[in-house]
Amino acid sequence: MISHKTASSSGRSAKKSKRSGRRSPLATVSLIVVGLLTTGGAYALFTSTATADTNTASSTSQSQVNEGKKLFAANCATCHGMAASGSSAGPSLIGVGSAAVDFQVGTGRMPLAADGPQAEQKPVQFTNSQTQAMAAYIASLGTGPSEPASKYLKADGNAAKGAELFRINCAMCHNVAGAGGALTEGKFAPSLKGVSSKHIYEAMLTGPQNMPVFNDLNIKPQEKADIITYLKYLEKNPSPGGFQLGDLGPVSEGLFIWIFGLGAIVAVTVWLTARSN
Repeated sequence: MISHKTASSSGRSAKKSKRSGRRSPLATVSLIVVGLLTTGGAYALFTSTATADTNTASSTSQSQVNEGKKLFAANCATCHGMAASGSSAGPSLIGVGSAAVDFQVGTGRMPLAADGPQAEQKPVQFTNSQTQAMAAYIASLGTGPSEPASKYLKADGNAAKGAELFRINCAMCHNVAGAGGALTEGKFAPSLKGVSSKHIYEAMLTGPQNMPVFNDLNIKPQEKADIITYLKYLEKNPSPGGFQLGDLGPVSEGLFIWIFGLGAIVAVTVWLTARSN
């Protein structure tokens, strides 16, 4: 009997110790709250760092933002709205970043001259300082891609790697030589010859018109610099094979052979026939 009592008392004490070792439901909730706070704080820190990286391409003063706001109200608000939130005539510009403004205004595509399949390049209507002011104003409205760092615009990267990246990502529209090409419904991919390094980079970053966006996850900044290097190499080193025929590829070359080559054969045949008579 004594041993049985001892055994049952030891079992009860083991049960009590087991119960006392259980975690309280409040402790579980506390751990979840601590985990959420830690994760949220880390995410907020990362987001603020990324935002700072996005918008620190150049330090902008409030006076520059104010100047840009005035220029925007006088020249762009008709289509994009006074608050740049968009209208039936133009999309919202909140969150597009300074790079999009610098590309569109810096290439003369904006302000838009007339409705059409896409905005075409035309003479620039604003000075560089005015363009920068409008870019600063739009950047102040929301986070977006900023203008590229100058180290990526020197065209001193790897031209061979850039050529490979260009063939994979860009040549189907812009032609392997960057000569441009026709798209559907009256749209087109423009020639990249003579385009500044900055505007080429900004086009990849923002995806204007029908172009897809190549952000830094798709094509890294150094890879964008390599593509620019390849395009600038083409400008400095024209085709060594004779007439370029617009760099439009086998269609123009085949047409040239068909018209002039076959035409020459017919002309020679007629000349020989006339001589024999």
